[in-house]
Amino acid sequence: MAQTPAPPPAAAPAANPALDARIAELPALLRGEGNYDQYFAAGFRAQVSKEQFDALSRQFLASYGALKSVSRTRARSPWLAEIRIDYANGSGAATIEVDPATPHLVTGLRITGLTGNEESIETVAERLAGLHGVTGFALAKLGSGAPELIASRQPDRPFAIGSAFKLVILAELVRATNSGERTWDDLVTLDGSQLPGGGYFLKPKGTTVTLRELATQMISVSDNSATDILLHTLGREKIEAMLPLVGVKDPARNRPFLGTLEAFKLKGIAANDLAGRYLAADEAGRRSMLAGEVAGLPALLIRPTLFRDGKPVRIEELEWFLSPADLVRIMDWLRRNSECPRGAELRTVLSKNPGIAPPVAGKWQWVGYKGGSEPGVMNMTLLLQAKGGDWYAATASWNDPARALEEPRFIALVSRLAELAAP
Repeated sequence: MAQTPAPPPAAAPAANPALDARIAELPALLRGEGNYDQYFAAGFRAQVSKEQFDALSRQFLASYGALKSVSRTRARSPWLAEIRIDYANGSGAATIEVDPATPHLVTGLRITGLTGNEESIETVAERLAGLHGVTGFALAKLGSGAPELIASRQPDRPFAIGSAFKLVILAELVRATNSGERTWDDLVTLDGSQLPGGGYFLKPKGTTVTLRELATQMISVSDNSATDILLHTLGREKIEAMLPLVGVKDPARNRPFLGTLEAFKLKGIAANDLAGRYLAADEAGRRSMLAGEVAGLPALLIRPTLFRDGKPVRIEELEWFLSPADLVRIMDWLRRNSECPRGAELRTVLSKNPGIAPPVAGKWQWVGYKGGSEPGVMNMTLLLQAKGGDWYAATASWNDPARALEEPRFIALVSRLAELAAP
């Protein structure tokens, strides 16, 4: 019997000349030249001001050196393309979209990943060490025993880690679902309690949401409202009990385990020396304050400039503190506990946002990620499966209590670490 020949592969869409023209004009904008208003559409300018764009462009130039070129790598449609931005000391992947209507203004420009051009893991380590403030990192191979460190710097030093603390909440959810105490489809009913900003902040009392959705939002987009709902649903004490179980060396430093709104209130409400009294109290006193005074304070009292002014706030005292080695062990625990059928849901949640540039993620079979940042604090933590099946964890933290951090540079260094670590 004759076989029907397979259809030829679909041809890649051709970029419209107007799209290529806008790509050719982009270097001038990235150097602080060109006409911003005549390049970007009104909708884009409403989201990103010229001042914000110029500040980010200057940060890229300061982090990666002179801009060398901008080139199209792939057209997704006549009006949408993937591009590569090359600097002297690194490169970025981005997407650009142009309005089909004349004068073909740019409606979207999104940086999807940054990576350095360091030649070795040792060079990455040197450049991490050269950043202002303090840094630490760990790269480890994971197997049947304890994680095996491949490279590290200050792996046992605790750092403020920002939203990477949400991995511990995720671990308690995995424990509870694996044990049969809960299921990923269990429903949570919102009770009208105060929530920080996020997707559930304005949801009415009585709204129901699954644990799966809350976990996905907490990890993939770092939704703070989803985080606090999970913290209170799963129970603070149970999450604290996970700290030694997942391998945290000094669990006492993270007790009581703060929710995001609690941290924001302690950092952002100056009246009556709230933070000072909290820090002076013992663990029992702190728990009492969280349940009473802190819970009762309205979120409206948090100063509006908190985190927006770029100034670090008590990052050495009021934070979540884990070492690079702690975070490696947490990722290893999650890996081990996602191998059973019930735990497999975890890998879907953890891989929604890979955290690193697509070309780097493509060097691995699977990438799981959670990071965290605020002024003076940054962390990136990765769980990586090689194409041959072996597992690795990579994590890095950067703290400076005196000044804001150059986040793009840090992202590029950690991305390059992940790229160089790929077998």
